[in-house]
Amino acid sequence: MNRGIFLAVLAMLASPAAMADVRPQSDAAQVSIPFVNHGGIRNYRVVGDSTLLIEGQGGKWYKADLMGPCIGLSFNSDFALGFETQGVDSFDRFGSIRTRDGQRCALSSLTQAAAPAKSAPGK
Repeated sequence: MNRGIFLAVLAMLASPAAMADVRPQSDAAQVSIPFVNHGGIRNYRVVGDSTLLIEGQGGKWYKADLMGPCIGLSFNSDFALGFETQGVDSFDRFGSIRTRDGQRCALSSLTQAAAPAKSAPGK
């Protein structure tokens, strides 16, 4: 390949316009839950091994998607989970979930969600 063409392509790939296309489109939808260490999380529901719904103050619900399967998360749903933040009293996509057996599961995103359907009595 001609060196001039190679450098032109390299410069185009490093341009801000090209870099903007690489960013995930979901950044605008990312949220945080404030005051996590002071009652900011009221409840949660495990949806599967890589997703859970979290209820914050005022009945707002959030969907936490994990980086990958968190082995045993659904088995820990009847026990307390830990919510780890990154330096501030706010839980966001840079936080993680800590299971009862000590497993740390990092989040990939935290977005607003609709309230889950209420379970039927006895279930």
